[in-house]
Amino acid sequence: MNAVAPDLSKMTGLEQLQYAFDPERPDRAPGIGKTLGFTVVEMEEGRVVFGGHPDESVYNPIGTVHGGYAATLLDSCVGCAVHSALKAGQGYTTLELKVAYHRAMTKDTGPVRAEGKVITLGRRAAFAEGRLIDLEGRLYATATSTLLVFDR
Repeated sequence: MNAVAPDLSKMTGLEQLQYAFDPERPDRAPGIGKTLGFTVVEMEEGRVVFGGHPDESVYNPIGTVHGGYAATLLDSCVGCAVHSALKAGQGYTTLELKVAYHRAMTKDTGPVRAEGKVITLGRRAAFAEGRLIDLEGRLYATATSTLLVFDR
């Protein structure tokens, strides 16, 4: 490890995420969060929560928030939940993401939270689930994900 950048391969998944989402260094945050305007708000081993505030910049042609916004928040929170539980030297990739949409979002929905939790984490596969809710606890979408775990 040097003073400029640590050796990420020697860090646990949670340590890697803490490094990437350091509030003192927003420049490290992944580009998709910057593009869609969401960021991590809670993080612990096996659980990650992202928060965002959908606006007209993520609308579809029918005047509601595009389903891809919800899917991206959910894919991010379930993937990062698994990432947070990995040992040093492990990686993962999504094999499957299933999203169910429960209600439409608009700019008036206000802030939303996508909470991802690990269901099981094995040597080769992980399973996680996510929920997208507003500040009142109304459910907008859910997701389940299957992820491949591998040694780097």
